[in-house]
Amino acid sequence: MDTRRLGGEGLTVSAEGLGCMGMSEFYGPADEQESIATIHRALDLGVTFIDTADMYGPFTNEQLVGRAIAGRRDEVVLATKFANVRGEDRSYRGIRGDPEYVRQACDASLRRLQVERIDLYYQHRVDLTVPIEETVGAMAELVEAGKVAYLGLSEAGADTIRRAHAEHPISAVQSEWSLWSRDVEDEVVPAVRELGIGFVAYSPLGRGFLTGRWQSPDDLDPDDFRRNSPRFETESFRRNYQLVEQVKLQAEEKGITAAQLALAWVLARGADVVPIPGTKRRSYLEENVAALDVELSPEDLSCLEEAVPRDAVVGQRYPDMTQVNR
Repeated sequence: MDTRRLGGEGLTVSAEGLGCMGMSEFYGPADEQESIATIHRALDLGVTFIDTADMYGPFTNEQLVGRAIAGRRDEVVLATKFANVRGEDRSYRGIRGDPEYVRQACDASLRRLQVERIDLYYQHRVDLTVPIEETVGAMAELVEAGKVAYLGLSEAGADTIRRAHAEHPISAVQSEWSLWSRDVEDEVVPAVRELGIGFVAYSPLGRGFLTGRWQSPDDLDPDDFRRNSPRFETESFRRNYQLVEQVKLQAEEKGITAAQLALAWVLARGADVVPIPGTKRRSYLEENVAALDVELSPEDLSCLEEAVPRDAVVGQRYPDMTQVNR
C-alpha cells in the first residue's frame, strides 16, 4: 500500500482510507460481524487510515471501531470527529465548538474507542457561535496533553481554515469531493494547498451513486438516509443516472468498474488527497482498493470530466447546505 502525507506536521496515511459511518447508521441495516471483518480485511490490505465520528450511531460506531482494532492499534491511523451533538435517542442537538465541549467530546471518544490517543481529531462542523480560534485552541490543548496527535477540520470554508491554521497547524481538511461534488475546488482546495494542508475526500463515490448499482431510489433500503437526499429524488435520480451511465461506459472500456474509475479520478487529484470510501462489506472494500492500481492518462481524465461536467449534477449534496463550507 502506498502512503500519502497530510499536512506539514508528519501525518502519513495509507493512500486510501476506510469510512466507517455506514457500518452503524444511515445506509440501511447494520451487520456488526461483517463490519468488523471488513475493518480487519482493510488492515490486512494495508488500508490503515480508519475514519469514524462520535455522531455515527450515535456513539456506537466508535465502539465498533474500537472493538475491531483492539490488538491491532499500532497498525491504525485513527481519525474521529466531534461537534455534531446528538442524544442517545438519536436526536440532533446542534453544533458545539466551545472549549468545554471539545474536552468532554475527546474524553468520551477515547473511552468508546478504547485508545489512549486519537491520531487525527476533526471538528466535524464549524460552530459559528464560537470563534474558530477558541475551538482550535482547545484542540491544541489536547495535542499538548497527548490525547490527540494531529488536528483536522471537516466542511470548513477557506477563511475558517486560514484562521484555524494560524492558531495551530491543521494537518487535514475533510470534505466531500468526487466527480459529482466539486464545489471545494473553488476556494477550499486552493486554500489548503496554499497552507500545505492535506485533503481527505469523503463520499468519493457520490454516496454510492457513482457505482451505478441502483436503478432508482426504490432500490435503496426504506431507512436509507439517501432517500431524503436531493440528488436521489426521483427526477434528480433519473437525470443523474444518465451521467453515471457514461462513467460505466468508460469503465467498461478500461475493464474496470464504475466505482474504480470514479475513485481513480479522486486519487489523481494529487498526492495530497486521500479518499476514504465507506463500505460495510469486504467485497466492496476489495473493489475499492483495486482502484489504486488504475492509472488514468490526461486523455482519460479529460474524457471523464466531459462525460460528467462539473455543473451537470442535479440537486444539492445536502437538503440543508448551511452547515457546510462555513
